[in-house]
Amino acid sequence: MKKKKDGFDGQKAIVIPRKILGAYCDAIPLIRDLYVTDIGYYPKAKHHYRERISGADQHILIYCIDGKGHATIRQEQNEIRPGDFILIPAGMAHIYEADTSNPWTIIWVHFTGSLATAMVETFLKGNQSSKGAVYFQTSRVQLFDDMYANLEMGYSNDILCYTNLCFKYFLASFVYKDNFNRSEKQHTGDLIEISIEFMKKNIDKQLSLDDLAQAVHLSASHYSFLFRKRTGFSPIEHFNHLKVQKACQFLLFTNLRIKEIADKLGVEDQYYFSRMFSKIMGISPAGYRVKRIN
Repeated sequence: MKKKKDGFDGQKAIVIPRKILGAYCDAIPLIRDLYVTDIGYYPKAKHHYRERISGADQHILIYCIDGKGHATIRQEQNEIRPGDFILIPAGMAHIYEADTSNPWTIIWVHFTGSLATAMVETFLKGNQSSKGAVYFQTSRVQLFDDMYANLEMGYSNDILCYTNLCFKYFLASFVYKDNFNRSEKQHTGDLIEISIEFMKKNIDKQLSLDDLAQAVHLSASHYSFLFRKRTGFSPIEHFNHLKVQKACQFLLFTNLRIKEIADKLGVEDQYYFSRMFSKIMGISPAGYRVKRIN
């Protein structure tokens, strides 16, 4: 069976647009020293395999929660079992793959920044290896789920700050594993969150500003004011971000044609869809599919 980068039942991943990283993450003092660029979850990832001769542009954290895998980093060979994780510095050659008979289930994050480099170096200095191990704690997985769920809501200033501040804590739970404690997860809803959930449930439709405003029983002008104040984007712009986020997943994880993907996202004009995708992601849909990032 051919080895593959992705394409596993139940997988999920988000690649944050590089334009968003440059315009927001690099510019926000709270998070510019350490922020997530890519994040994902691969369950029972049979035949998963990655080899990067020159390493990746970002640091990589892979945490195994089930099954087995193997990783070679700095010519150091490691067997990865549940509870094990690997921290791979940016630019370091590496190979990792799922076990053939008992493929791993992993959560993974690509991240960058000056503090990110310091955190990875701190771990390597204290551990003398890229591999570590932690006791399974539900709160750690919940924290990952919370980061992912927030990024699924888009790329507003609040979401980027919250997610990346959480990621500092998440990363610290591996680097300083003996100090990690459970934390309570809190969630409050409001009209803007309800609106974003409405967008996600209707991602296959072409909704107008009036449609979105009516869904939360506000006038279009007041709704637009509140939405932009909260997220930094207009409702339609935010809706398009979510559409492109979903399009990225179709491009990564399916063989659907670009026109079929556009149809699934409620965009009748394939060329308009391609222009929208390119504007947000900085690369065409076809180019993105070729340059799979995992």
